Amino acid sequence: MGYTALYRKFRPDNFSDVKGQEHIVTTLTNQLKNDRVGHAYLFCGTRGTGKTSVAKILARAVNCQEPVDGSPCNQCETCREILAGVSMNVIEIDAASNNGVDNIREIRDEVAYRPTKGNYKVYIIDEVHMLSAGAFNALLKTLEEPPSYVIFILATTEAHKIPVTILSRCQRYDFRRISIDTIAGRLTQLLEAEEVEAEEKAVRYIARAADGSMRDALSLLDRCIAFYMGEALTYDRVMDVLGAVDADIFSGLLRRVIDSDVTGSIRLLEEMIRQGKEMGQFVGDFIWYMRNLLLVMTSRQKDEIIDVSSHVLSLLEEESRMISPEILMRYIRVFSELSNRIRYESQKRVLVEIALIKLCRPAMETDLSSVLDRIRVLEKQMEEGVPVSRGEHGAARIPQEDGQAVKEPQEADRPRELPPRAAPEDLKKIMEQWSTIIAETSEPLKGLLKRSVPKYNVKDSEGPPILYVEFEDHVVAQRYVDGTAGKEQLEALIAEKMGRSVQVEMLMAGGRHPGELAELSVDDIIKQEIHMDVEIED
Repeated sequence: MGYTALYRKFRPDNFSDVKGQEHIVTTLTNQLKNDRVGHAYLFCGTRGTGKTSVAKILARAVNCQEPVDGSPCNQCETCREILAGVSMNVIEIDAASNNGVDNIREIRDEVAYRPTKGNYKVYIIDEVHMLSAGAFNALLKTLEEPPSYVIFILATTEAHKIPVTILSRCQRYDFRRISIDTIAGRLTQLLEAEEVEAEEKAVRYIARAADGSMRDALSLLDRCIAFYMGEALTYDRVMDVLGAVDADIFSGLLRRVIDSDVTGSIRLLEEMIRQGKEMGQFVGDFIWYMRNLLLVMTSRQKDEIIDVSSHVLSLLEEESRMISPEILMRYIRVFSELSNRIRYESQKRVLVEIALIKLCRPAMETDLSSVLDRIRVLEKQMEEGVPVSRGEHGAARIPQEDGQAVKEPQEADRPRELPPRAAPEDLKKIMEQWSTIIAETSEPLKGLLKRSVPKYNVKDSEGPPILYVEFEDHVVAQRYVDGTAGKEQLEALIAEKMGRSVQVEMLMAGGRHPGELAELSVDDIIKQEIHMDVEIED
């Protein structure tokens, strides 16, 4: 007998074997025990979550001669015939290739005949969303009032394409994506049954790569076992077979991007290509790595929502101090846009290289997140003593990778006017993450802060910096100006986010202000740090 793929060999044959869909299994089991079986079911969910398997189990259960706790016995004559695919009571139809009106009319004619064996005739229509409009209309009447011995089970991955008239006639069950822990536990059981040795780390990577699909996980496991037949399945071997990239590579690549090292980033990418890594897989895994980093930076319960080893977690925590969340979100945005394009392109390597250059050279983009990244690059260059030259019209240019600035133009710089005193560094850092900070405040303070104007005292050069928040004239705002609750909440959030303590004072527009206040905005930071004229279009 020929080899049977793992996902077919270990397909669940009773409800207790179905993993990750307990809410559906419990409901169906209770219906069977209490003889409350419906006449039409709609199973929705992504690929590989158990829709067809549960449909087949249900078809056997309603016809089983000796059911066991709501599940089919799989030993009686009826169960064996259904398992062998020779029963006339269970009819499976692929709607992708049988989607016409004539196909549905055949079903409508067949339901007039009672089953020769068993209690019910069960029609399992897979990918039901592929039926034509005419076929759906032909199915309506039969689906609404079928004979008492007929059950329809419709399965689909795209429930939004099914007419409401069909949905209203069915009991709908939504199959969830299966968790990594559940998939990993199931794979471990199957590996023991197959007598294959495997590292836990390797099994968990396969479970994560399956993206919530048990069938995909079994297919990936089948590939890995076949490649290393008779050998232990290690993490490195799984990475080789799946064309995946280790977290250490992603960490090294991200640090090169943060350092604006274009050459180092391209060389690392070239090394991965030489090793046979698949570019689409690389892009998806790099986005996932940056997602984990963003959660480390923004979540207090990161251990509960990030499934990584202690070594990778230490890398993420170290990198969280090297970059701001706003800049990291720009990196994720660039690669997310790339992931949507790369699957349809032939020159995948070129697209990935362009994306890496975008990350290393934020001057290529003009949105706010890239501006913040440009400021970070320039600050780092000034700290390292690297000169920053100016372009023909006073625009700052980023030096070349070897640290040498481009040749300065012969035309002298235009004189510029600077404020009496630049905004303190602490307040600049706060403004870079101002939107993130106020997003965590409570209402109605959050709404007031979104319309407020942060300011600083241009004359006060002594003592710690003070952040002045000027509100519009509003009765609710006056309560925060007179009280201390809003001020204390904002100070606590700044201390938590920035790791530094800054005094906050709240004022009303048009009222008395201490000293000479100037607006503190991203535009001011650009002018002070980049020393270039900034024109803001309304």
